[in-house]
Amino acid sequence: MADLIIATAQFENRSGDKDYNLSTIDALTGKAAAQGATMVAFHECSITGYTFARGLSRVQMLDLAERIPQGESIGRLTAIAAKHNVAVLAGLFEKDEHDNLFKAYVCVDKNGLVAKHRKLHPFINPHLLPGDQYTVFEWNGWTFGALICYDNNIIENVRATTLLGAEVIFMPHVTMCTPSTRPGAGFVDPALWHNRAKDPTSLRLEFDGMKGRGWLMKWLPARAYDNGIYAVFANPIGMDDDQLKNGCAMIVDPFGDILAECRTLGDDIVTATLTKEKLTQAGGHRYIKARRPDLYRDIIGREHTPDQRVVWLTDKNHN
Repeated sequence: MADLIIATAQFENRSGDKDYNLSTIDALTGKAAAQGATMVAFHECSITGYTFARGLSRVQMLDLAERIPQGESIGRLTAIAAKHNVAVLAGLFEKDEHDNLFKAYVCVDKNGLVAKHRKLHPFINPHLLPGDQYTVFEWNGWTFGALICYDNNIIENVRATTLLGAEVIFMPHVTMCTPSTRPGAGFVDPALWHNRAKDPTSLRLEFDGMKGRGWLMKWLPARAYDNGIYAVFANPIGMDDDQLKNGCAMIVDPFGDILAECRTLGDDIVTATLTKEKLTQAGGHRYIKARRPDLYRDIIGREHTPDQRVVWLTDKNHN
């Protein structure tokens, strides 16, 4: 059973600047490939930028979005994958042949599109439609899944993707450092980012505390541990529109242990080696086998009306 070397990345994207973002993806992919990685994961909407889309009209969103795989960005990603002989995963806004809009995350290799996931729980722009299926795909002897940001907050999505066979789940995000009802949450002052060279300590305290990494550590290792899967988390660092993000791109193993994590205050990648053995050694593997769906299949399947609320995207916090 072949081991797999995967990289995950963090970088400061530019809103609506696909050329810059793809150039950065190219450079970081090259860095990852030089370290032996055969797959490189980037964050949600890493090609297009993310937070700025909350203020875009439907016409503007259609102009920003692309057909998949026909769009230029998929061609650029394919060229990057071929150049470095790796698979690349990145996010963008998608439009279909009927001009329906989606949030997409793609995997491409030198031959083109391998897989596409449409976000199941989009919210950044009211014109986005939710995806309607889970995404599981094979590549290089491994089985992968993808869930975008808020998708991972609903634990049933992670379990369902695992039950469909995923051994590794890509979890691209644009998250942390936003207001919430949980204690300690809130925005981080952009001035700390701009002054990071002179005072990295103050910025790191904000990034690592309950506004950022402290919150992430409450749930991300649990998703990997409970399901006995590898979680590949990618997140931007720096300014995304008017919001500061803290990176923390990391790879978590089926034991819930962090194998690698970006700790620089800037664009970076980290790599980790994934082994099949851990998938069956981990407790999550045994817990899945011990399940008793006869007890709860009717409970989980009850009629339910989704009510998705994003606290920071209320009128009070929506700038």
